[in-house]
Amino acid sequence: MSDSSTTSKIRVRFAPSPTGYLHIGGARTALYNYLVARHLNGTLVLRIEDTDQVRSTEESTKAIFDSLKWLGITWDEGPFYQSERKDSYNQHAQKLLDEGKAVYREDPGKGKAIIFKMPLGRSFLFDDLVHGTIKFESDLLGDQVLVKSDGFPTYNFACVIDDSLMNITHVIRGDDHISNTPKQIALYEAMGKPIPKFGHIPLIMGEDGSRLSKRHGHTSIGEYQDIGYLPDAVFNFLSLMGWSPGDDTELMTKDEIIKRFTIERVKDKPAQFNLKKLTWMNSHYLKHLPLEQLYQLSKPYMEKAGYNLSGYSESKISKLIDLYRERIRVLSEITEVTKFFFDAKVNYQTEAVEKFVKTPDGQQVLTMVRDGVAPVSEFNTVSLEPVLRQVAETKALKFQGVAQPLRVALTGTTVSPGIFEVMELLGKERVLERINDCLI
Repeated sequence: MSDSSTTSKIRVRFAPSPTGYLHIGGARTALYNYLVARHLNGTLVLRIEDTDQVRSTEESTKAIFDSLKWLGITWDEGPFYQSERKDSYNQHAQKLLDEGKAVYREDPGKGKAIIFKMPLGRSFLFDDLVHGTIKFESDLLGDQVLVKSDGFPTYNFACVIDDSLMNITHVIRGDDHISNTPKQIALYEAMGKPIPKFGHIPLIMGEDGSRLSKRHGHTSIGEYQDIGYLPDAVFNFLSLMGWSPGDDTELMTKDEIIKRFTIERVKDKPAQFNLKKLTWMNSHYLKHLPLEQLYQLSKPYMEKAGYNLSGYSESKISKLIDLYRERIRVLSEITEVTKFFFDAKVNYQTEAVEKFVKTPDGQQVLTMVRDGVAPVSEFNTVSLEPVLRQVAETKALKFQGVAQPLRVALTGTTVSPGIFEVMELLGKERVLERINDCLI
């Protein structure tokens, strides 16, 4: 499916069943269909395959919509619901009955089902856009149920009718559907309808090589959103789960991915889900996010943690977040690294206090810092730096010998951004208070 195709005729679809949340595999299928449509200036149709009346729920449908929108996957037509299209399926089933290509069969205790009689002695071949030529023998397929005794169509029948009526030109889906393809081709032929091109994407595996499941960690898009992964990072990561732009490029904008994506470059081997890589990508996107946007995204996590943001200006909180953006990998981590700022009393790491604060040198350094900064009127990085460096010089210490006891006193930990920036953010009153709390 190259750029030389008649792009205005390209029509693809994403057709999830609303029986649960949008999982990673389904999201990648949606993404690949979206990329094909956008790359070739085609049309993406959204169809909800909700004929399973027991398992399909409105909650799942909404969750799928929300996850697609969060990822930035927009559709051009739909959503269409199979549960609202029964008349169309019944009309096509009746036509097959009239032509003798389907028959009624009694389902004991349940009623009659409509069965498609699979033609014998046939070979079904199709050129898969990912896997190449695939062949099935019709004698091994058996007859197919078209309409169940409850009056609802089966997946294969409804899928063929809808793809045909919606003029779908390319069916791009997971390769767990490969075995359905010859059954669907047989139905296309029986009804005299054009057969679309098929491309089956290999499944996503866990890092242990088995099929991705809950035991490998979070599997739904909504869970990654809740943890604090950014949609652009997940979009970028999923695009590379089985596809390559042809070089070693990994970090790409949405527009770059659309420009470079072709289904022919999708690999025919399963992709391996690598959480470390996704997290690394996310930390990159966090580092480059505009501060105003980072503030707005971080704020709900801080509020949920019970932090009183109203006690500080937006500018102050933004500076705090900006100071720590290099140290977080997902948005939810912002609460832990900024906890020291909001806590009335610092939660000290025992080992850090014993090593850096309770020693004679530590106590002397803190006393000298307190006495040095107490008279400072303009409490900022420029005025604080010479005071701390003077303490280091007087004590004949490397600067770290001053910064580390002070860091523990102010934050409770041995790791933080620049100590001058931390002091400025806390303000003079709280800096002096915390130092005094650590003096024996």
